[in-house]
Amino acid sequence: MAHLLNTSFVPTSTTLRPRHQSTLSPSLATTRKSPIQSKIREIFMPALSSTMTEGKIVSWIKAEGDKLSKGESVVVVESDKADMDVETFYDGYLAAIMVEEGGVAAVGSAIAFLAETEDEISQAKSKAATSSSSSSSSSTVSNSPPPPVEVAAADSAPSSAVAPAKTSTVVAAASAHPAAEGGKRVVASPYAKKLAKELKVELSGVVGSGPMGRIVAKDVEAAAAAGGASSAPNASATPPAKTLAAPGVELGSVAPFTTMQAAVSRNMVESLAVPTFRVGYTISTDALDALYKKVKSKGVTMTALLAKATALALAKHPVVNSSCRDGKSFTYNSSINIAVAVAIDGGLITPVLQDADKVDLYSLSRKWKELVDKARAKQLQPHEYSTGTFTLSNLGMFGVDRFDAILPPGTGAIMAVGASQPTVVATKDGRIGMKSQMQVNVTADHRVIYGADLAGFLQTLAKIIEDPKDLTL
Repeated sequence: MAHLLNTSFVPTSTTLRPRHQSTLSPSLATTRKSPIQSKIREIFMPALSSTMTEGKIVSWIKAEGDKLSKGESVVVVESDKADMDVETFYDGYLAAIMVEEGGVAAVGSAIAFLAETEDEISQAKSKAATSSSSSSSSSTVSNSPPPPVEVAAADSAPSSAVAPAKTSTVVAAASAHPAAEGGKRVVASPYAKKLAKELKVELSGVVGSGPMGRIVAKDVEAAAAAGGASSAPNASATPPAKTLAAPGVELGSVAPFTTMQAAVSRNMVESLAVPTFRVGYTISTDALDALYKKVKSKGVTMTALLAKATALALAKHPVVNSSCRDGKSFTYNSSINIAVAVAIDGGLITPVLQDADKVDLYSLSRKWKELVDKARAKQLQPHEYSTGTFTLSNLGMFGVDRFDAILPPGTGAIMAVGASQPTVVATKDGRIGMKSQMQVNVTADHRVIYGADLAGFLQTLAKIIEDPKDLTL
């Protein structure tokens, strides 16, 4: 998926142009005009998602002075949801890096200079030094338009925009490497993982020097230079692998938010502006548990079962799948996309099972496993976490019997799922029996969804779960 990376031209020589050029003959205009001899481009922090306001430099794949070719990865940027490789669509030289690894920059602010020729590198460095010295006082003022944040439009062919003050747009692409095989969590930048495969270095034996102990490219190169890290755990000269142990918590210390935690914080504060209400329901799960035992060996997960049941219920109650974004209208979403909350290192993310009502249970389970692997490796694409229309939050695997969830901004409802537990119940004929039951609590936007809407939805959901024959169709 391509993303736009704003860059402005900084000419090294001025263009002499008459104030009223339209009144001159073509020949006279040609004689009075001196062409720009070179181009130094100021590279800006790209917007890798519609919710991204700032990004962290995980690692620079290229160093200052390196020659760049169109399509090469230059830098790995951590957005509020994922790590992305950013590629260049221009040839040139990475002249000056303004934001080092671990540094944070606002979307649209300069992070480096790109020179068209090698001779211009020194000029670019001086411009970078000047920009750095004045950035503290002028960081809020920019002559360049902010980069586009509509990542859904990035599939269209990019074009250079004609901007005032002799600026132009440079297009770059961001792509994510596949998640770690088997879902194993490796705290490393995407480029470090790629480099480790090329150099045959075992990442489990590498101690990261990046932010939060992340393994970056230079750590892999150092391990390869030392003779490989595959045998590092047994080498006496190797320092303890701190990344293999659970990080300790220093009591009394202050830990700043990670990029993802900051994004979660903003969303939670934004959710306070939405008037919500909550409705709970008790559902018997004996039939669902029996079905799960039958299909578990085929790779079906309980998450996929719950997502499928929820999607089928939403298909009959479209208002619960609707959303209100402007406070003046609401949208009946055309797709039923179930977002499921997943806790990962340093935050929370909601991978999305798109068209869950139409996809068969087995394909849905395979897709869910793929999404979880990518989420834990921080390699989800924007459309894989930002397109949910209804959210599930399940703490039942931790033994939690009931809880309330906070409504994510831009959606109509979220359902909190508790653990299924054996419960003594009385039947309608007065008999006492034992049934497995779970508690679900739905938090909804009361501007568009009312109590009767949720009650009807939960009744339908209970019927599907208590007689789940339709889930395998």
